[in-house]
Amino acid sequence: MKLPLTPIRCLYRGVDLYGKKVGVVSGSSRYTYAEFGERCERLAAGLRAEGVRTGDRVAFLSYNNNQLLEGYYGAPLLRAVVMPMNVRLTAAELTQILNHAEPAILIFENEFAAQVESFRKCCASIRRYVAIDGASPAADFTYEDLLGRGRLERPDLLSFNEDEIAELFYTSGSTGSPKGVALSHRTLYLHALAVTGSITQNDRFVELHTIPLFHANGWGRPQTAILNGAKQAMVRRFEPGHVLKLIEDERATGMSLVPVMGNALVNYPDLGKFDVSSMEEIHLGGAAATPELVKRLEQAFGCRVMAGYGLTETSPVATSSRTKATLAYRDEEHRLAYAAMAGWPILGNEVRVIDSNMHDVPRDMTTIGEVVIRGDNVMDSYFREPEATAAVMSQGWLHTGDMAVWDEENYIQIVDRKKDIIISGGENISSIEVERAISMHAAVLECAVVAAPHPKWGEAVAAIITLKPGQQLSHPELTAFLEPRLAKFKLPCIVEFRQEPLPKTGTGKILKRELREAFWQGKERRVGE
Repeated sequence: MKLPLTPIRCLYRGVDLYGKKVGVVSGSSRYTYAEFGERCERLAAGLRAEGVRTGDRVAFLSYNNNQLLEGYYGAPLLRAVVMPMNVRLTAAELTQILNHAEPAILIFENEFAAQVESFRKCCASIRRYVAIDGASPAADFTYEDLLGRGRLERPDLLSFNEDEIAELFYTSGSTGSPKGVALSHRTLYLHALAVTGSITQNDRFVELHTIPLFHANGWGRPQTAILNGAKQAMVRRFEPGHVLKLIEDERATGMSLVPVMGNALVNYPDLGKFDVSSMEEIHLGGAAATPELVKRLEQAFGCRVMAGYGLTETSPVATSSRTKATLAYRDEEHRLAYAAMAGWPILGNEVRVIDSNMHDVPRDMTTIGEVVIRGDNVMDSYFREPEATAAVMSQGWLHTGDMAVWDEENYIQIVDRKKDIIISGGENISSIEVERAISMHAAVLECAVVAAPHPKWGEAVAAIITLKPGQQLSHPELTAFLEPRLAKFKLPCIVEFRQEPLPKTGTGKILKRELREAFWQGKERRVGE
């Protein structure tokens, strides 16, 4: 028998097998899987009543909450497309995305009412504006009004086309205009199965949605969680004390973090006041992790910590640093180093590290190449951009733009983005390698390493560092600390210490482009001049 592959099968597995179990916790609201499934069906009915049809986009501008999670299923139930947007973008950036995607409906939190008012003037495709949290002058009606329009009957699975697009996510636009990553029903369902088969999941798990659901590391979890009957607790906005309280109250067993979140948790002054003994698994992604961070998280939470790697274009998880029976660790330092790597492919994926001729680079953990991926969870296309899609696909492989080394066990370690590699005097320097070394210093809270212009070498290493409260560190002291750890040509020529946190995206990534551009504008800060 051949049934269409669709995340709707994840939804109804959760409803049918775990209907009486609390499946979603959102603020003060708690929903069983049966109640959650009904709300998804009511959302679908409301969207249909407003004229949403197959292929129409339904946009969300919202922090993590049950309504956004319902959107993951309510829109695809109609064979429409759910489109969560980054709440940290400016009104102009959001307008650009909306006019490219042309959604039929925008569902939003009232906190964004001012932006929504501006959308009314310049986003002609949007027919209805729906407020999640009560009446708003910017809205045509409320979300609960939309849910009051009836209830969709459970659709026949054979009515779904697994190749149709179910979700649309816009990339950050770090290399130009944001691109819409289109993910089909088939791609999403196979990703959920691959994560289930590669990483521990079961029906006693309690998953914290700590990362925003508009971010790759966030939205990759809901299908897997509901497929396995896990309880999902929504973290509306990341704040260390709130997250620790949720772990204690809900007896959470797992969560995903970007490294800056992990760093905030282990440095939270009141960490020891919370009972976090229920935690079993923490996943790190979204940026390069360090062995030191893995170690500190393991000590703080007493659980397994593993890094991973993926992109919006890979649904998102492509690899994880879970243990592998064929790899024997020499010692604890060796184990931590592997736990902090991007890891090895999850089920359904092939991952290679290649040179410019599509040949594998040596598996010596030294030779740098580009990561390419093919598999069931690779995106279908960039929405409405065939040329951009063709530009990242070669011989059936997705070119990620990430540079890495790898070993005989197929573990990969990301060393940088192509654009972040520092080329100094002909030497390629990994900004991530330098950041990892700096982060080992006990006084460092966070850091970023970028290229600065140099009159002789072309580029030089510049480090921007925020210290932990009450700590002090000088450039010479840092150099002395790094000299045993890094080759001389990799040592920072410029070191800036800041009191304030480094600038970040809405998903917690440090804005290295912004930091780098500050050095290159007019080249007024060339080293040595």
